[in-house]
Amino acid sequence: MAENAEGDLNSNLLHTRYHTGDPQLDTAIGQWLRWDKNPKTKEQIENLLRNGMNKELRDRLCCRMTFGTAGLRSAMGAGFCYINDLTVIQSTQGMYKYLERSFSDFKQRGFVVGYDTRGQVTSSCSSQRLAKLTAAVLLAKDVPVYLFSRYVPTPFVPYAVQELKAVAGVMITASHNRKEDNGYKVYWETGAQITSPHDKEILKCIEECVEPWNGSWNDNLVDTSPLKKDPLQDICKRYMEDLKKICFYREINSKTTLKFVHTSFHGVGHDYVQLAFQVFGFKPPIPVPEQKDPDPDFSTVKCPNPEEGESVLELSLRLAEKENARIVVATDPDADRLAVAELQENGHWKVFTGNELAALFGWWMFDCWEKNKSRNADVKNVYMLATTVSSKILKAIALKEGFHFEETLPGFKWIGSRIKDLLENGKEVLFAFEESIGFLCGTSVLDKDGVSAAVVTAEMASYLETMNITLRQQLIKVYEKYGYHISKTSYFLCYDPPTIKSIFERLRNFDSPREYPKFCGEFAILHVRDITTGYDSSQPNKKSVLPVSKNSQMITFTFQNGCVATLRTSGTEPKIKYYAEMCASPDQSNTALLEEELKKLIEALIENFLEPSRNGLIWRSV
Repeated sequence: MAENAEGDLNSNLLHTRYHTGDPQLDTAIGQWLRWDKNPKTKEQIENLLRNGMNKELRDRLCCRMTFGTAGLRSAMGAGFCYINDLTVIQSTQGMYKYLERSFSDFKQRGFVVGYDTRGQVTSSCSSQRLAKLTAAVLLAKDVPVYLFSRYVPTPFVPYAVQELKAVAGVMITASHNRKEDNGYKVYWETGAQITSPHDKEILKCIEECVEPWNGSWNDNLVDTSPLKKDPLQDICKRYMEDLKKICFYREINSKTTLKFVHTSFHGVGHDYVQLAFQVFGFKPPIPVPEQKDPDPDFSTVKCPNPEEGESVLELSLRLAEKENARIVVATDPDADRLAVAELQENGHWKVFTGNELAALFGWWMFDCWEKNKSRNADVKNVYMLATTVSSKILKAIALKEGFHFEETLPGFKWIGSRIKDLLENGKEVLFAFEESIGFLCGTSVLDKDGVSAAVVTAEMASYLETMNITLRQQLIKVYEKYGYHISKTSYFLCYDPPTIKSIFERLRNFDSPREYPKFCGEFAILHVRDITTGYDSSQPNKKSVLPVSKNSQMITFTFQNGCVATLRTSGTEPKIKYYAEMCASPDQSNTALLEEELKKLIEALIENFLEPSRNGLIWRSV
């Protein structure tokens, strides 16, 4: 009897006009309950409705996701601003509409779909299921779909898009975000992530296609349609073959006495890193048994982000000590980023920052290019790239060695697009990075790649070992030759968007309206660049060279003492990030002095510009 009563209530909910007092919300509730065929997420909305939770219903149903620095990303769960079956179907319908308009050969070339190992039982939502629904929407419209038959590293999707000449691809992943999140990362035919105007146009198309089409929920198509192909074996084979282009010392690798530990952070990386080491001639790295297999709860780490350092690398460091391995490589859950730690002679571990690893990779990739270049190769044709919030160390190396260095906006999507342009103009790109441990060695993939970075790290370490040099010692040599670059990056959490906005608006109207600060505490400011508004005081026309990015906040201060500091909002999380770096010339070798100056400047930056206590900001917990 109780069951029938429940059934009646549900059918009443479905056929009622909702009277929450908010017509927009009433419409949204009606749409959700009509369109959602996932019993778990439908029930989440029904329960909120039953309990009169109008504010939460409004938060979940009255806004949509937008493209951040890494595509669409949100928590899994019910609602139009969350990642779930329905919003993934809607997003894919919008993609279909936009791609059909953009490519006359869309139905010949097809579309790539990959996924990681995330999942949430309470919403019956997993990356694999979302990938199947993505494929189903397209298969129902007679589009050939290359759907990977198992989880893959994120870089495999852009790689497959290029190799298979598909028009676009989607990776279902939230990378290193907390376990509650998932995402929808879109790649264009170039193999780079989409940038403006594609992202805006796709969002418009999604808005026009919100009601699921006939066949969009039919995930059986994935098993029955002749248009579905599994690219796994082919792409894995081609990717590993292409890796050989950045392997320079296979013989040293095969003989090295160094041992490596690898952790895949409960994600996709294990099998692929093992294969990559084999391609480079290494013995397999020692896996961390508790973290080797996929686990959507990331149960052995407080957060699945290897960038958090020693606190989350605990298991791999202990295993390395036990196994007498000096180097730990850690790929994040979707294997597009890499952390590296090295055991020092004093028994402590050195966990390298993204900027320090970039200094090593920059030196290494240029050194390998120089030793292996053809007779007519011209250094003026060579490029390296970094995002503007990353270390300027590559700029220093480029100035001394004669190659080109370029900066882009934050986010690897900008790096990928720029590399594509350079390659089309006959340039050679050796290396690119972003400070949040995203690296790209070579150009087989146009996105950051933790698998290739892990094995290149191992080769670099093995080569240096033949000369009795550690990674840390080599880093010091790089700094001594090109100038010390000492940086610090951290963040505050802020869950209140108006507070974030007012912090940045205050900086734009500091002592008087439309005036940026001239000092930060005792530190004099030389230049200000505001990417949000397009202002740059260092340019003759006062306009920023980098494109304006109105949807995010980002201001950079160049100080008289040679320090560069940036404040910006995160594209994927509720964070205000700060980046600061002292760039010294090679003759300034007093690192203690440089570090002290940087520390003081950061304290002034936080106290004067962010005002954490006044603004209720939460300090990053270390």
